Amino acid sequence: MTLTVEDRTAINELISLHGHLVDAGELDRLDELFTAGIRYDVTDLGGGIIQGLAALREAALALGEANPVGHHVTNIVLTQQADGTVHGLSKGIGVQADGTCASVTYEDVIVRGDGGWRITQRKVVRRRAPLGGR
Repeated sequence: MTLTVEDRTAINELISLHGHLVDAGELDRLDELFTAGIRYDVTDLGGGIIQGLAALREAALALGEANPVGHHVTNIVLTQQADGTVHGLSKGIGVQADGTCASVTYEDVIVRGDGGWRITQRKVVRRRAPLGGR
């Protein structure tokens, strides 16, 4: 299978939709972004690995006011894998209520199902130092 322009557009919009839904608190719509068994790895941010939509929603609610007020994604690069999945690599900027910001890299595994493209695995890696430093 070759990724079409339509596939690439749909996946880019999927990755971009994350910030809009989460920032609006529309956590009941997470199934528009992620598979039911999503593996969401925020170990690098101190949160461990969250498994499943319900657990992801609960984690966001538990974080409460500590959630960023803005999730912004950019620099999306998509690579088709031999097994039909797509590897997505993108940059994220999180803006906190006090105006502080942080930069992360999202490493996604994206699959096509009955509902279209969905993220089945996401690893969030915080950028702490310039030029590839950690």
